[in-house]
Amino acid sequence: CIFNDLAVAARSLIRRGLARRVLIVDLDVHQGDGTASILHGDPTVFTFSMHCGANFPFRKQVSDLDVPLPVGMEDDAYLAALAAHLPNLLTHVRPDLVLYDAGVDPHKDDLLGKLSLTDAGLYRRDLYVLGQCVRWGAPVACVIGGGYSHDIDALARRHSLVHRAATEVAV
Repeated sequence: CIFNDLAVAARSLIRRGLARRVLIVDLDVHQGDGTASILHGDPTVFTFSMHCGANFPFRKQVSDLDVPLPVGMEDDAYLAALAAHLPNLLTHVRPDLVLYDAGVDPHKDDLLGKLSLTDAGLYRRDLYVLGQCVRWGAPVACVIGGGYSHDIDALARRHSLVHRAATEVAV
């Protein structure tokens, strides 16, 4: 990204004293290499990237926790991998704020994704992330990310899933 919204937001909030510890949960299909590079060695921001290991960028940066996934991973396996990491991160990082990149490029129909999540899988992922943050008591801010398709309507529906999940979790 030309402008790294997650890194800028995290650093700005910490500099202003609005957060002491931020957890970035980057679930875009591509490794959060810019975030990892910008925030490398910053003890106030923990970077977590779960991404397709055989996808761009081919030279990965080092996040605080990188979880490379195999090409073609489907909903249930993806959600199991996420569940193996997120609760422990919330417990050990103890963030004042979670910044969540709800990338939709892990979708099976994405032109650049290489993973095989369905719309239902993306929605379950978003419900899980937001639900875990609420259960742990961590405020969460979401950004939409990724998504490469010629079908703009389908892409827009996928981007709306995190908003629908947030509405459900907030009730």
